[in-house]
Amino acid sequence: MARALRKLSVTIERPADEAYEFLAVPENFRKWASGVGDNEVRLFERNSRGVLDHAVRTPQGTEVYVPLRVVPRGRRCDLVLTLFRQPGMTDERFAADAEWVMRDLKAAKRILEAR
Repeated sequence: MARALRKLSVTIERPADEAYEFLAVPENFRKWASGVGDNEVRLFERNSRGVLDHAVRTPQGTEVYVPLRVVPRGRRCDLVLTLFRQPGMTDERFAADAEWVMRDLKAAKRILEAR
C-alpha cells in the first residue's frame, strides 16, 4: 500500500496575492479544477494567509477535505495541494487521482500565467 497522502505542487510565475485573488473566487474554481466535476464544492473563508482549503461533497454524500495553499516565493508562488488517500482506495486509483490533480494544478498555472 502506498503512503496515505501526497503533496502536489506547481510553481506559478505570478505573485501570490494575484494568484490567490483569482483562485479564491468560487466562479473561477471550475475553470481549472476539473477534478471536482459536478460535485458540490465548499470553499472556506477568504484569508490573508493564502489558504484555499475546500471540501468536495461526492454523489455518495461523503465530504472530502482538500488542503490547498498559495505559498509566496518572491515574484512567483507555489500552488500546493495535499491529496489524501480515501478509505478503500487502491494504489492505482490513488495514483490516477494524483495525476488528475496535477493536470488541474497545471491548468491553474496556465490560466494565471496568461493573465
